[in-house]
Amino acid sequence: VQLQASGGGLVPAGESLRLSCAQSRSIDGFYVMGWYRQAPGKERESVATLTSFGKANYAGSVKGRFTISRDNAKNIVYLQMSALKPEDTAVYYCRCQSGSLDYWGQGTQVTVSS
Repeated sequence: VQLQASGGGLVPAGESLRLSCAQSRSIDGFYVMGWYRQAPGKERESVATLTSFGKANYAGSVKGRFTISRDNAKNIVYLQMSALKPEDTAVYYCRCQSGSLDYWGQGTQVTVSS
């Protein structure tokens, strides 16, 4: 499975962005899709995950502001980001885990200006 992330950019604080992660093919069975981010000088952290059962989890720092969703017909996972803050600035990565398989997409840069 190949993952292609897109949608990053430069936005002022308080604005919104929607990231997309396109999968090259659908995945059978149980899987977890996720968005992660890595800011300069910091470790990569989980932002939001979504299971194939539809259960979503969010990091405390983004809860209420970010929403992860999936378009099954298009094999795309989205991360809708609202009320962006400068501390949300990072490279955002999508990830797909299914059993022992673990796929990462390339990152997309999100920069939030104050």
